[in-house]
Amino acid sequence: MSYVAISELENPVGLRALRANLSSYIETVKQGRTFTLTEHGRAVARLVPVSGASAYERLVMDGLIEASRRQPVPLEPPIVTQGTVSDLVAGQRR
Repeated sequence: MSYVAISELENPVGLRALRANLSSYIETVKQGRTFTLTEHGRAVARLVPVSGASAYERLVMDGLIEASRRQPVPLEPPIVTQGTVSDLVAGQRR
C-alpha cells in the first residue's frame, strides 16, 4: 500500500470537518471544485461534482429506453403490524 502526503492531495478535507460543514462543501462542489477526503491523514475518498447526464438520461438520449409518459402513482401507506414479514407470510399460508 502506498501513501500520499496530504500536501500533495487536491483540496484535502478531514472527515470531521466535512461532517461539520457538509452543506458548504456540497455548495462548493456544485460550483465544480473537487475535494479529497482524509481520515487520520490518509486519503480515503474523493468528493467530485457530477458531470454530464445520469445513466438513465444517457439511455433515454441514446434511444435505448423510453421515458415513461405516466405520472407516478402515490404509494399506499405502509402496513402496521407486529412481528416479522416471515410471520405475516406464514399466517397467510394457513
